[in-house]
Amino acid sequence: MTKNNIFSHLPTSIDKEVFADILTSENVRIERIVSYGQRSPESGWYDQDENEWVIVLGGSGTLLFEDENEIELNAGDYLLIPAHQRHKVLRTDSEQPTIWLAVFFS
Repeated sequence: MTKNNIFSHLPTSIDKEVFADILTSENVRIERIVSYGQRSPESGWYDQDENEWVIVLGGSGTLLFEDENEIELNAGDYLLIPAHQRHKVLRTDSEQPTIWLAVFFS
């Protein structure tokens, strides 16, 4: 067993989001995402085969869904995004890291 900390080894300045798998198994994948002001490209959507439960551990971000619904997430806020619910990231905090924890499952 190895102890780790979700807030360890955060990049101090990045040009793009940093994705790191925390745990992977046949049915579940847990990923840490660190953003510094990044957003999704103007064209295209995330359209995933699995459900995604996401929580913001620090910072903030705004998600846009294909139905034009916008949801702002701040530290402690979480959301379940069903499989194939098309979405994108409109903005993330540019003053501090936005730390997302995403759990993908079938």
